[in-house]
Amino acid sequence: MIATAFLCAIFFSFTTPFVLGDDTRLSAYEVLGEYDFPVGLLPKGVIGYEINRDTGEFAAYLNGTCKFPIESYDLEYKSTITGVISKDRLKNLKGVKVHFLFFWINIVEVVRDGNELQFSVGITSASFPIENFYECPQCGCGLFCDKIRDSVLGFPLEVLV
Repeated sequence: MIATAFLCAIFFSFTTPFVLGDDTRLSAYEVLGEYDFPVGLLPKGVIGYEINRDTGEFAAYLNGTCKFPIESYDLEYKSTITGVISKDRLKNLKGVKVHFLFFWINIVEVVRDGNELQFSVGITSASFPIENFYECPQCGCGLFCDKIRDSVLGFPLEVLV
């Protein structure tokens, strides 16, 4: 009887965390927050991710390539984005590009410095206020989807409500 109780205790101690882990899995956006990054570093529509908490290696997945404008830049996210994440730093990034002049250039690192995010393309970098990234951009229209929709309709959609 004691052996049966012991085996049951071992079984539940190994299976319970896995069941709870599935129910409480964080979104990719929540994982960014754990490392002190805003959700807007990723576009809407992340369908999954993998992360090694020991090394920080990660992969985030989108349904396909995602392009959108942000301020005077065009960004492109491939369907798989990889890199290494640690507090206030994303490095060895692959799968994110910015259109600059006539070229698409890889963004290789993002560093949070207080209320600024510094984006590096290797030979140079640019800083932007962190509040620019509090909202997730949407593929195709970035942060201006409502304005684009309203200009196509000729009036704000809220008028119909």
